[in-house]
Amino acid sequence: MAKIVKGSDFKGVVDYILDKNKGTRVVARDGLFMENKDTITMSFNVQSQMNGKVAKPVGHIALSFSKKDEPRLTDRAMAVIALEYMERIGIRNTQYIIARHFDKEHPHVHIAYNRIDNDGNTISDRNERLRSTRICKELTMKYGLYMSSGKENVRRNRLKEPDRTKYELYDILKTEVGRCGNWNVLTANLKRMPKAHEIATPNAPTGTALNELFTGSLGLLNGSSSSYNAVDANQEMAEIMRRKKKRKRGMRL
Repeated sequence: MAKIVKGSDFKGVVDYILDKNKGTRVVARDGLFMENKDTITMSFNVQSQMNGKVAKPVGHIALSFSKKDEPRLTDRAMAVIALEYMERIGIRNTQYIIARHFDKEHPHVHIAYNRIDNDGNTISDRNERLRSTRICKELTMKYGLYMSSGKENVRRNRLKEPDRTKYELYDILKTEVGRCGNWNVLTANLKRMPKAHEIATPNAPTGTALNELFTGSLGLLNGSSSSYNAVDANQEMAEIMRRKKKRKRGMRL
């Protein structure tokens, strides 16, 4: 799975990624003066000045893997997967550094990249979270990595936004699918609940962001660590409702 963050301070992300206390190992990099943290930060800052209109030129992505895959995840293997992830999501022709950390139980790498590419263009973040979850699922399957079988064991109290809201919506979906008799009732109930959630949770995402999370939460119902796109999600929900109706017909016989 991937966690995407954008910011304005290259020094902060460089200091974090290269923190020796995390047992950091750089596994890939490009376009940077790697003498020390200061030269790396300077490299990022100089290129970001090619497009001063972007308030948050810092891109930071944490790619996390299952602990079950740790024996096969060499530095090279993680670098290959991270670079393919970047290519697929459209992070190309720009400066980046990829570092592996060892401060948590599960294997993970951090990617810091310049959202201003080598030609001064902005790297698009359009629908990046939906695209990211799809790409993570594709790469998990391609490389034969472990796919989580459920969401019930996720430690909700440790989640931050937008993941906290996403899992709250997932819980709502599970409950409503079980009690609604048809697709129209389900859709109406779900529309009311995100609105109530938005009012009751002032710090949660709103508007378009909430709709994106709602779509992503539909994908959680498949038990994987990635979300479907909107079409796949709707098809899955329709199939769940079809099976539910079929079971009811069988009970009446």
